[in-house]
Amino acid sequence: MSRLTDQQDAWGHAMYDAYMGKPAYEIYERDDGDVNVVPSQKYVKGSGRWQPQERAALALARGKVLDLGCGAGRTALYLQQKGLDVLGIDNSPLAIKVCKLRGLKKAKVLSITQVSHKLGTFDTLLLFGFGLFGSLGRARWLLRRFRRITTDQARIITVGMDPYQTKVRDHLAYHRRNRRRGRMPGQIRLRVRRRKRATPWFDHLMVSKGEMAEMLDGTGWEVGRFIGPKGSGYIAVIEKER
Repeated sequence: MSRLTDQQDAWGHAMYDAYMGKPAYEIYERDDGDVNVVPSQKYVKGSGRWQPQERAALALARGKVLDLGCGAGRTALYLQQKGLDVLGIDNSPLAIKVCKLRGLKKAKVLSITQVSHKLGTFDTLLLFGFGLFGSLGRARWLLRRFRRITTDQARIITVGMDPYQTKVRDHLAYHRRNRRRGRMPGQIRLRVRRRKRATPWFDHLMVSKGEMAEMLDGTGWEVGRFIGPKGSGYIAVIEKER
């Protein structure tokens, strides 16, 4: 998605309300009618409440950092406090406003698809939501682009979600529907709502560890390691191919 208008910026308004200490939530609406309500306080919680694997992953960040889809600045602020040079980007104008209110020095309204050499050259890319890639084709296109804006020793630190770690019938039916349509089973189409605001419909990509490794083939990147316990959520450290 490109830059969101105020009427589309459901994320940003949820983050801003959470930052202001108000009750806040978003509604995730999938295109088959499935609905999930998520509290927004997660965007502004301090690092003391993070999972151990998140801390372990961020300890691997180095040099100049680009935080893709930075939200309210949770990870960007943490690394800035550690002394790293961090730029956070997000397509939500209000999210970027919250970042700046919270003290992030470098934050820019920009979509992941608009990333280019104009931003500079980076040693670490943070993508705490692999789903932002959207689809297999777009992921491979972006990974090649990311290779051109990063140093030789650069790495991508990303959070993935294995869609197959579920027994929910509606989710399994959605996987079958995707296969019939020629889509990856974990590619979901959804929008986010906050009161009267709603984002445009967009694709969000969930992949298993094996699928992630396969989709990197030919992009110049490879999985260096996985971090985290067994289960649906995991963290991947992606390195440039030697």
